[in-house]
Amino acid sequence: MKKIGILFGQERTFPHAFVDRINAKGVDGIQAELVTVEEVLQNRPTDYAVIVDRISQDVPFYRAYLKNAAATGTAVINNPFWWSADEKFFNNVLAEQIGVPVPKTVLLPSKDHPDDTAAPSFSNLKYPLDWDFIFDHIGFPAYMKPFSGGGWKNVYRIENPDQFFEAYNETGQLVMMLQEGIEFEEYYRCYCIGGKHVRVMHYEPRNPHHLRYVAEHNTTPETQALIHQYVLDLNKALGYDFNTVEFAVRDGVPYAIDFCNPAPDADLHSVGMENFEWVVENAANYAIERAQAQDESQDNLTWGWFMMNALSDQFMRRKTQENPGEPAAEKKETASNDALLDKIGVATAEEADDLKQIKGVGPKLEKTLNNLGIYTFKQVSKMGKKEYAQLDDLLDAFKGRAKRDNWAKQAKKLM
Repeated sequence: MKKIGILFGQERTFPHAFVDRINAKGVDGIQAELVTVEEVLQNRPTDYAVIVDRISQDVPFYRAYLKNAAATGTAVINNPFWWSADEKFFNNVLAEQIGVPVPKTVLLPSKDHPDDTAAPSFSNLKYPLDWDFIFDHIGFPAYMKPFSGGGWKNVYRIENPDQFFEAYNETGQLVMMLQEGIEFEEYYRCYCIGGKHVRVMHYEPRNPHHLRYVAEHNTTPETQALIHQYVLDLNKALGYDFNTVEFAVRDGVPYAIDFCNPAPDADLHSVGMENFEWVVENAANYAIERAQAQDESQDNLTWGWFMMNALSDQFMRRKTQENPGEPAAEKKETASNDALLDKIGVATAEEADDLKQIKGVGPKLEKTLNNLGIYTFKQVSKMGKKEYAQLDDLLDAFKGRAKRDNWAKQAKKLM
């Protein structure tokens, strides 16, 4: 019997509904329950094949317990190692690299010195910062928020420099970031489960908490499809099994505002019955899927492609250094790559255009394209349905983006 457990705090509706839904399905060899944490001995496995984490962000003891469980074979949702390392400022960096629009953002040092530090601890920090430059870059209105954290705690709306300094003086030892204010026409909050199940929910953050999901925006199918794809791109890159992503739409462009929510609100009384039913059903099905695939002799965590690619690149560099006679890793599917270049033409790095000018191409994707021999607008302009499919076969991520954003048409205009 494989057990699925859920670890939670003060919430009541979702955890019990999740357990009841799994057990009601009567899947052979699968049972769900509320987790009971007993004595935690190092390197000793738990009784759970899967644990869904809803509380460790607030309880360090649980976080250590989950890392021990993960290291001994439990599939923890979400990966506690990545969740401990992740934060909102880095998320914005990664979003830009994969071509998802985000507000302009600047990281700020804490107003007060952290405990056990003094002025000499900051010998490398420019002081004072060029505040006028920062304000010109971000503009007003702006939002100041912690670079890590959630729940709309310590979030300030800033209209001018005086308001900024007044608020900044209240932040103490918190590391903050100043972010461009997106004056939006539409706003969405999106569940993502398993990196594949997406629910785009109309949302109004300016309403009282219990009425935020009571919204109906006049959107287009194109905007909805774009948001859906951005949600998948972000969660696959970050490696989150259970997350929400928020988008503010300005002039038809969805800006990812917040996408580091590995214990997102799933309370019946705030999200409403339809959303609640969706998240319970999909979370239950995904947990069962993970339990059936769990192998206690191996790592059962989800790692995003950002981390997987970094480790793979490091491994190949080390392998080449240790065995200089061996050729470096060949490009994926060389024959298919050659077939694509036969259609769109060959170019060199010396001829390279700034492919980041194409909507949907960020620095990470531009590098990937260059590695495939794609450097110029002229090459991209020659892509059609068949070439888009060939490109998708060569990509580990970003599949479908070239066709969806019509890169060929964009490239022709840029030429």
